[in-house]
Amino acid sequence: MSAYRCPECDYVYDEVKGAAREGYPAGTPWTDIPDDWNCPDCAVRDKIDFEPIQTLVGADGIEPPTAGV
Repeated sequence: MSAYRCPECDYVYDEVKGAAREGYPAGTPWTDIPDDWNCPDCAVRDKIDFEPIQTLVGADGIEPPTAGV
């Protein structure tokens, strides 16, 4: 699965996690997000502006803890 970042505020939509507050449950693919959707944090950028990013997911499907946690 992939993740996409807003270039304005760095909000990340992660397909694994979804966006429950926006009505998209975990596992919702980016292609299922409507084209007229905009960033829920800054409301400045549209879906088309989001940039794909790499996610670090282990073989078990769980993200490793971040440094300092």
